[in-house]
Amino acid sequence: MKKTLFALVSCFLISPAFAEGDKDPGTSLSFRQLLSRVAVSNSSLALPEPAAIVVKDDLGLLADDRSWITVSAADKFQRTRLLELGLDIVEVDRGSVRGFARESAMREITDKGFRIDDKVSIYNFDKDFPAADAAYHNLEETMDVLRGLAAAHPEETSLFSIGKSVEGRDIWALRINPAEKGEAPSARPGAFFMANHHAREHLTNEVALLFAVWLLENKNSAEVRKYLDTLDIHIIPVSNPDGKAFDIATGKYKWWRKNRSVNPGGTYGVDLNRNYDARWCKAGASTSPSADTYCGPSAFSEPETRAIRDFVLARPNIKTLLSYHTYSELILYPWAGSAEPLENKTDLKVFETMAKQFAGFTGYVPQQSSDLYVATGDTTDWAYMARNIFAFTFELTPKRWGGGGFYPGAGVIEKTVRDNIKAAMYMLSVTDDPYKLAR
Repeated sequence: MKKTLFALVSCFLISPAFAEGDKDPGTSLSFRQLLSRVAVSNSSLALPEPAAIVVKDDLGLLADDRSWITVSAADKFQRTRLLELGLDIVEVDRGSVRGFARESAMREITDKGFRIDDKVSIYNFDKDFPAADAAYHNLEETMDVLRGLAAAHPEETSLFSIGKSVEGRDIWALRINPAEKGEAPSARPGAFFMANHHAREHLTNEVALLFAVWLLENKNSAEVRKYLDTLDIHIIPVSNPDGKAFDIATGKYKWWRKNRSVNPGGTYGVDLNRNYDARWCKAGASTSPSADTYCGPSAFSEPETRAIRDFVLARPNIKTLLSYHTYSELILYPWAGSAEPLENKTDLKVFETMAKQFAGFTGYVPQQSSDLYVATGDTTDWAYMARNIFAFTFELTPKRWGGGGFYPGAGVIEKTVRDNIKAAMYMLSVTDDPYKLAR
């Protein structure tokens, strides 16, 4: 995944106000270079071929008993029950769902009266790491960019670890705030962007990371500077470093979702987005350690979710939160863990207004999270419950598996980043007082 070619493009404009930027190459990384790296045609990329895969790595995939299945499901209540039985629902259609399930979960699903209409072994998927996907940033490359940003923009930024993962990797936060640095408290309204909660969702890292690059490259434009001078912005591109590293460690995609905790019985991983203390492990989460939607032995059992919890609770100034996920092109807001709408009608109006505006920039569909299915232990539910934060989940490109699923290739990065910069800037514009949207 080394970056071996950087092609320059003449311009990349979000709006005229964003076009000026900070053009001193000695004090900024080039957003245009990073983005153009994936914008040029794949045939012109001088990229390395994936490393040779030794037999034992292939055998590891062969031993993985997950299958991609299609199951008949009439409504969100049946979809919720399937989650609880261990199906990792990835796509929702009228009358059916698709996703990953282990053999034990499939037995449970059929025993409970559900019909499995189609089944494909995970081993029969296209597993080779595409050469074009070298444009994505792995952990080391992500850290190189973050360190470069902090070094190039010392007046505006600071970089610190909010905690460590199961395997001892740091979870890094880039803070963009000229007034306060590191972990110093701030009275400024705070905006928090986070990504790569789920290991296989590598596009989310690109969106969060390149937004940080773009903000700092354009720090002298009037449109950006007003937020740098008034807000406290934190960006965590990788919330699940162990899972991210594991998913691509051998050059073969593993479709890995969870972290890398060792579970009873020798299985691995907890679904971090089911591990928050928000109606923890009730509807829409599995108690089976082998399931992709395993909620863990207790709320906040995982060091990664505890790090996010402690980070948020230590910053009562955070007003808005955006958690990037893939895929389906959706904008989701609380409740995820309840089929009922948000009880506070003023807050609901703010959520709905923001979601519609986000949709205007991205083309994604806005809806309450539980309209898909009820899923407890969710990040955004917890953030709203614990700190009244207006927290959203974005499910990025593509819409369906046919567009590449979790691994859509480098060709989607440019447009996805561009659209989501516009949405992120909108979130910054309301962070000072989200309730102004309800007045």
